[in-house]
Amino acid sequence: MNFDEIMSRLAELGTAQTKKTFLNHGAKEPFFGVKVGDLKKLVKFVKKDHDLALKLFASGNHDAMYLAGLSVNPKAMAKETLQDWVKKANWYLLAEYTVAGVAAESIYALELAREWMNSEEEMTAVCGWSTYANYISITSDDQLDLGEILTLLHQVETTIHEERNRVRYVMNLFVICVGAYVTALHDEAIRVAELIGKVHVDVGKTACKVPLARDYIKKIEQRQKIGVKKKTCIC
Repeated sequence: MNFDEIMSRLAELGTAQTKKTFLNHGAKEPFFGVKVGDLKKLVKFVKKDHDLALKLFASGNHDAMYLAGLSVNPKAMAKETLQDWVKKANWYLLAEYTVAGVAAESIYALELAREWMNSEEEMTAVCGWSTYANYISITSDDQLDLGEILTLLHQVETTIHEERNRVRYVMNLFVICVGAYVTALHDEAIRVAELIGKVHVDVGKTACKVPLARDYIKKIEQRQKIGVKKKTCIC
């Protein structure tokens, strides 16, 4: 399928109900309202065509951009392309999931995460924290900078409740990922999670809730999954 055929198919798959749901979550026009499950069925038509995936993201249509993130080869991504992607991630789903997932599996993961986390732009900072959290989830502990991660944990501990809205959400996610995936820092993550407690995030007209980091980590611990890495963070 070519670009025009993919866009036509997305238009057919979009529904008013899904579009309404996405709008309630903060999605920006243009988009058709395609369920993620339906997007995943189209990956096979895009995955082997890197240029097509890039064109889909460049379209500015949310559905096409999300599909691009599912289909692109992260290792083939240029740093300049990722920088362009983060600028175009105009709401949290694209920033926290699409761009962060691809960036975390790219060769520029840490470089960009560190840069983006310090951005004055909320969605860019969101993408930075999520990129680092995702990187932790797929990278063996012996390849992680535990000192840096510890410093970031302490940054979360002292600043999370004064941060911007969605940044608070991904900082909380960062604590969860450290506690769940980094065995050596599990206890410290639990301590920080207990200290920060409930994190308040405006989730718009939705029933979404911010997980309590301590409880979430403990559930993973009960399943004896602490330190078990994921194969991919693109979803």
